[in-house]
Amino acid sequence: MEFIKYIILGIIQGITEPLPISSSGHLVLIKNLFNTNMLNDVNFEIFVNFGSFLAIFYIFRKDICKLLKSFFGLIFTKDQKKKKELAPDFKYCLLIIIGSIPAGIAGILFKDKIDTFSENLKILGTAFLITALALFLVRKCQGKKDDYDITYKDAIIIGLMQMIALIPGISRSGAVLVGCLLCGLNKNASLKYTFMLYFPVSVASMGLGLLDLIDAGNIGSLLFPYFIGLLFSLIVTYFSYQWLSNWVKKGKLWKFSIYCLCLGLFVLFYFR
Repeated sequence: MEFIKYIILGIIQGITEPLPISSSGHLVLIKNLFNTNMLNDVNFEIFVNFGSFLAIFYIFRKDICKLLKSFFGLIFTKDQKKKKELAPDFKYCLLIIIGSIPAGIAGILFKDKIDTFSENLKILGTAFLITALALFLVRKCQGKKDDYDITYKDAIIIGLMQMIALIPGISRSGAVLVGCLLCGLNKNASLKYTFMLYFPVSVASMGLGLLDLIDAGNIGSLLFPYFIGLLFSLIVTYFSYQWLSNWVKKGKLWKFSIYCLCLGLFVLFYFR
């Protein structure tokens, strides 16, 4: 049964990480519904998060390699013509950095406060409802901005949306997608920038988690079930992203708001 739980939690992580329904909110909800101590296992959380990271990295691998090559290429080249060619991608990298700053600062300054939100189920239910409302409000947004049309102002606004999503129940991908659409980005540009912003935050949180993993020193017997959880998280995240991508491109993002609405109402009434 314990082994099956690791598989189920890996699947839940894989489904909820890309979709705009809040992975952290679901983990808090499952913890309270089933009273399982496995969700207090930070080491396991690191593994399944890494599974999602690998899947999303694979999906965007060409974009990431191109951006990194352009970023460092512009810094180290002296050829002015080459600099001009690399400038658009270099700016896009700066937009990713700027968009990641608000969540990074808030995560450091208010970590303890954010952790207390995880214990308050009224906040969780309300956060699900906020996610539902936000997704519904942008259902008719038809932006025209492409990747290289994003402004620094857009990056700050979208970054602030990602910062708000530190609260469990408010979806990170949902909040960033909403911010992108409100700033006039088209659907493809919104999807790409949403998950480009995922990488800095994810790498930072995994880096901090890795230090805890090294200090733990007692996970040898759990490495296999941890790896199974990672594997399921990786596979399900990949297909879950494809689902999100198709729905966003078809203008069906608002349908996730129905799920979040039902979930928010359930939490508020069940745990009242």
